Amino acid sequence: MVRKTTTKSTELDSNQIITTSKGKKLSVKEIENSTRIYKSATPKHTADWYIKWVASILILTSMSFRGQEEFATYDLWFSTAGVSLWLVVSLIWNDRALIMVNGVGLMLLAKNIVQSFL
Repeated sequence: MVRKTTTKSTELDSNQIITTSKGKKLSVKEIENSTRIYKSATPKHTADWYIKWVASILILTSMSFRGQEEFATYDLWFSTAGVSLWLVVSLIWNDRALIMVNGVGLMLLAKNIVQSFL
């Protein structure tokens, strides 16, 4: 996060110095011309932010079980939970590509769950 150090003007002067949330002082011109300073595209600490991180951790956990026959059920359940949560995030974001990938993935995982119990 970047905050202004002066409050005299609402517009930023290219020579104006601003202070980052980490305490680093930069001029507006430096920020505008920098190829190394990026602002995250997604907001932090919102509901979808927490859901996507929990979903990602669940999917990575499921991958850690993959390939070990005795943990195949855990892989299936963790994958299903992670993909379900990513489907929720994709619906919040209204991202059709993610909705399709996670919707189809959830159907395939649900089919495997049904088959494992029959």
